[in-house]
Amino acid sequence: MGQNSLDRICVVAAAPAMGSKHAVEEMLELPGGQVATAALACARLGLRTAYAGAVGADHHGVTVLEPLRRAGVDVSAVKRVVGARTQLAVIQVDSHGGERTVLWHRDRLLRLRPSDLSRASIESARALHLDGGDPEAAAWAAEVARESGVAVFLDADTQAPGLLELLARVDFPVVSREFAESSSQGSSARAALEEFPGDGPLVVTLGARGAIARFGHRIIQSPGFRIEARDTTGAGDAFHGAFIWGVLEGWDAEAVLRVANAAAAMNCRALGAQEGLPTREELEAFLKENKPRSWQDEESDADPAAEE
Repeated sequence: MGQNSLDRICVVAAAPAMGSKHAVEEMLELPGGQVATAALACARLGLRTAYAGAVGADHHGVTVLEPLRRAGVDVSAVKRVVGARTQLAVIQVDSHGGERTVLWHRDRLLRLRPSDLSRASIESARALHLDGGDPEAAAWAAEVARESGVAVFLDADTQAPGLLELLARVDFPVVSREFAESSSQGSSARAALEEFPGDGPLVVTLGARGAIARFGHRIIQSPGFRIEARDTTGAGDAFHGAFIWGVLEGWDAEAVLRVANAAAAMNCRALGAQEGLPTREELEAFLKENKPRSWQDEESDADPAAEE
């Protein structure tokens, strides 16, 4: 349950300064959004998946749901809001390294409330994946899931009202480094892991460097894979989808993080949030043919301010 988006991808040679004009090398309009993309990632990996969210009653709403429908994702719970525009993002992608900058807008009419969600659908699931876009609805859904023994996963990318409270209700929070560091007094992802209350699992994604996680009293460093990145849009969403898949497969923490890092890397090889999402067979082949970098390699490439 969470957000979808129509993404306008603009590939540029350099980040334009405010007030300047720059030519765009390539421009595409593609489906995206945090949870919609993660749901599609799960479906491509072979999981039976349903998606709940909200779109406007416009042609963009049809566009963002089409890849989910084609992949067999159940979208019957999607709310179509008359008078609202489907969420839109303008994404600037650096043509030299694939790093992206996102500007997004979500119509307030697209807000989901607990009354928009199905208790029975949540109770019958094996896993529930959430973002922080609608914290009241997410908190309600998480409570229903936990009462029913359903594993709850969370994508916490940036700070939002109610998101810290939601963290306490989920089983597998996966957060960005930006979120982790802004939520603690720590100067690094490792310090943030050590400061977060409780001893439950907590994963911090580090972009190309991979991820670092706390499982009980253990800190696990899981390096990324070397790839030629074309667009980092959706890398985190691919990570979430593969992470859920690995947990449901019953793998250990190291294996789950490794497969999630691999899926994220693979998705960066194509433009857009969803174009590079791998199938199970493609992901398994990638893991056989590619080894993750060592954590020492990741440290040597890192910005000193980001070192653990």
